[in-house]
Amino acid sequence: MKRLTALSAVLMLALTSQAAADPARPADPARPADPARPAVDFHAALQPIDGFGFSMAFQRADLLYGARGLGPAKQREVLDLLLSKDKGAGLSILRLGIGSSTDRVYDHMPTILPTDPGGPHATPTYVWDGWDAGQVRLAKEAKAYGVRRFFADAWSAPAFMKSNGSENDGGELLPAWRQAYANYLVQYARFYQREGIRITDLGFTNEPDWTATYASMRFTPQQAVDFLKVLGPTVRASGLKTELVCCDAAGWDRQVAYTEAIEADPAADRAVRTITGHRYSGPTSVPQPTDKRVWMSEWSPDGATWNESWDDGSGYDGFTVAADIHHTLTVGNANAYVYWVGASLGATRGLIRLADPGDDYRVSKRYWALAAFSRFIRPGAVRVPVTNTDPALRMTAFRNTDGSRVIQILNTATTERPAEFALRGGRDRHPDGYVTDETRSITPADIVSTHGTTLTATLAPRALTTIVLD
Repeated sequence: MKRLTALSAVLMLALTSQAAADPARPADPARPADPARPAVDFHAALQPIDGFGFSMAFQRADLLYGARGLGPAKQREVLDLLLSKDKGAGLSILRLGIGSSTDRVYDHMPTILPTDPGGPHATPTYVWDGWDAGQVRLAKEAKAYGVRRFFADAWSAPAFMKSNGSENDGGELLPAWRQAYANYLVQYARFYQREGIRITDLGFTNEPDWTATYASMRFTPQQAVDFLKVLGPTVRASGLKTELVCCDAAGWDRQVAYTEAIEADPAADRAVRTITGHRYSGPTSVPQPTDKRVWMSEWSPDGATWNESWDDGSGYDGFTVAADIHHTLTVGNANAYVYWVGASLGATRGLIRLADPGDDYRVSKRYWALAAFSRFIRPGAVRVPVTNTDPALRMTAFRNTDGSRVIQILNTATTERPAEFALRGGRDRHPDGYVTDETRSITPADIVSTHGTTLTATLAPRALTTIVLD
């Protein structure tokens, strides 16, 4: 006992002498003295994360429920892949398509107002089938899996409200029909409320900067602002607990002009909770000029064939999607990432390809790239700062509301990479590592360890490594 006491005294004296010799030495070992040392700071917080999502608009939900022969057992497997937090991706935002009567194959969404009531001030006769091309059933299924964000977006107003008299090929909303169109959108949300689904996020336009041959409608930034001044009060007066989003421009860079117009107008600014933009014209090169929530609300990579590869250089493989998610969250500071389509047919760039016809499906590596983020980074998480000195590694890190912490590392090098990081804000003796690459799909791997507040990992080449600390 005396020897232990003496040894303790010697150790205490040594530590005291070292601290006195180095007064700048931090008391918290989780905060290293070298500011350039790679680190993940779980004490700090960047943007909150609302979730990761997908759409099954334009009859895709109908396909999911057997329109081309997918049976009940396979339907459940696909739903698990998309929505289960344990078996699949656990996607937490469902984007719904609001009415379009175009009859193109797989590009049809039933409208709730099929005929002109006789003018913008006439009483409309709405119709509701309780199915909405399968979207109602999918929404109910998603709610049962735990989804709480239901994002409904309109590609076009009914044809008779537009300058070109068609729901396709662009055209503009006629000013005289603004109030009627606002009422139409509110009625859609009311129909879903009747079905037990609260539309949490409501959009009135999709890609207003681009004319498509299918359902589409043009708005300039000023026209969008003018309509928001009608839609905002209409939604508030409805009593629905629904917030507005705007404007889903086809390009993230093009969305900036819409965002600036909203920010500059007090009434429009009050109406909108979330700024939404797509990124078809290029990557998310800048943050949106706003303090509101910002969602990357639609994208899928280009390409002419179905692709299941992780890293084949095509630009529509899994690695491409993983890199885009990283870029969107770090450069665009997005609060959510919504992939275009969950499942579809043929040469789809969707996450899953359904048989056409048949009772089968295929899963792409794009799916696994998104799932690696959505399964572990849950709604309400916050992104935290990362100090990374290796240019080959693209890193993001997050803190969930349940206390779990997640680090995502995309190794862009063609060789295995060792990595060591200081963990600021807690430690974990048993971190879990998962790898997604050509042969693995969120596969558990013994590639990460911790010693005190230092985390060490061995990163596979051209792979996404997910590290979870509880």
